[in-house]
Amino acid sequence: MNLKSERRGIHVDQSELLCKKGCGYYGNPAWQGFCSKCWREEYHKARQKQIQEDWELAERLQREEEEAYASSQSTQGAQSLTFSKFEEKKTNEKTRKVTTVKKFFTASSRTGAKKVAQEKIVKQGQLGRERNADNILRDLKEIFTPSWELASPTEVLAGKLKEIQEAKAPSPSINRQASIETDRVSKEFYEFLKTYHKPGQDIYKQCKLFLDTMNHKRDLSIEEQSECAQDFYQNVAEKLQTRWKVPPEKVEKAMDQIEKYIMTRQYKYVFCPETTDDEKKDLAVQKRIRALHWVTPQMLCVPVNEEIPEVSDMVVKAITDIIEMDSKRVPRDKLACITKCSKHIFNAIKITKNEPASADDFLPTLIYIVLKGNPPRLQSNIQYITRFCNPSRLMTGEDGYYFTNLCCAVAFIEKLDAQSLNLSQEDFDRFMTGQTSPKKQESDSFSPDVCLGVKQMYKNLDLLSQLNERQERIVNEAKKLEKDLIDWTEGITKEVQDIVEKYPLEIKPKSQALAAIDSENVENDKLPPPLQPQVYAG
Repeated sequence: MNLKSERRGIHVDQSELLCKKGCGYYGNPAWQGFCSKCWREEYHKARQKQIQEDWELAERLQREEEEAYASSQSTQGAQSLTFSKFEEKKTNEKTRKVTTVKKFFTASSRTGAKKVAQEKIVKQGQLGRERNADNILRDLKEIFTPSWELASPTEVLAGKLKEIQEAKAPSPSINRQASIETDRVSKEFYEFLKTYHKPGQDIYKQCKLFLDTMNHKRDLSIEEQSECAQDFYQNVAEKLQTRWKVPPEKVEKAMDQIEKYIMTRQYKYVFCPETTDDEKKDLAVQKRIRALHWVTPQMLCVPVNEEIPEVSDMVVKAITDIIEMDSKRVPRDKLACITKCSKHIFNAIKITKNEPASADDFLPTLIYIVLKGNPPRLQSNIQYITRFCNPSRLMTGEDGYYFTNLCCAVAFIEKLDAQSLNLSQEDFDRFMTGQTSPKKQESDSFSPDVCLGVKQMYKNLDLLSQLNERQERIVNEAKKLEKDLIDWTEGITKEVQDIVEKYPLEIKPKSQALAAIDSENVENDKLPPPLQPQVYAG
């Protein structure tokens, strides 16, 4: 079958890379095919719906509580409390009410809030409480206020003390190295903000407030922390454009510096956190790629000829860039590694085909580079970029295009099957289990310019493949011979047993020895002796 005739499982229409809502921006599998903007809109709609349901639940339970309280008051009749005890009870009930309402709308208890809150309010309703609308509205205000603006002065002060304690505590060399990088980024950020004068001061205050708030939101899920970061990016960008009238080109530079300053400090907390299954996905992807080590460029229809020295160098550089992505701390720097890798791929295709590369050529080659490089913590890096990168970079531009293709490449590798590689299911299973490997390129087909070492390598690989096949044949024949010998032995044993059963062996007693023929011939005792032979001369 001609592999170039069909590209099943590899070809991706460019329209599939765009947001499925049709806004024109690039989508992302992590956002269910939406772009960052549309995903946030859908997320906010679902969130508002959840808030409305929680509000209705709170009102219903509050009404039930009032009815229960009224009925309990009517049955008590003349029983009453003194004024001081009444005030004390009222204060305690208000405090419990605020705690109950807060539990309705905090993000950490949202999933099981309805059941827990209902049981708690019903129990407290037996004691009797009054409704306090001001407290409820104050708690609901927290929902619609950006999370980085909710930190109280006490929390900020506690965060400062915590940072001082962490700075005083001894740290290993890796932490010292990270601290040096953090200081360097901070100095660069300060110098950058000096060029913005008054807006620069406000930007610095907003960033410090956001970092202080995030330090006290560690208990939030990684998705909620991501939402806080995305809200912060959006609000700062809007302030730069509307309030401070910063030109668009400067806004983009400012957002890059803000992202670098913030994520350098937050990296160790939000990259591959223990509360997620990112590490589990990393191990699964690495295991999958190792199992696919036998995939050749011909199977993927990769238009790259590694026999050309320049192309081989481009492939090595592309693999180096995609591996180097894991060493970066800022999402924008990780995206830059993906972009450099992609540009090396395009150059390799261009040199091989002597014409500009197309999108259909790029994706199979990117898949081949990922399979050959097996980048560390690939899923964690993709999730980190998706969660905390400036959304404008993922929605448009070459960075967004290359990142979307990388996500498609990883998804293809996870679902790769025999049909995608134009192989039979039997061959695919044999390759996956390691029973055999695809036939290597013949050494005689190399061009004269190819390095002798490469020719010798393929020659040795062919020899090893032949030896492996011979060894498999010998092992199979030896097993067959062993089986034949066992069958022959069992057959002979059975035949002997049948004969013995059919003709049993009878052992007779020992008979007396026979006497001489003339032992009883008494009359002839005097017979002459027998004649002896004589020799005559003559």
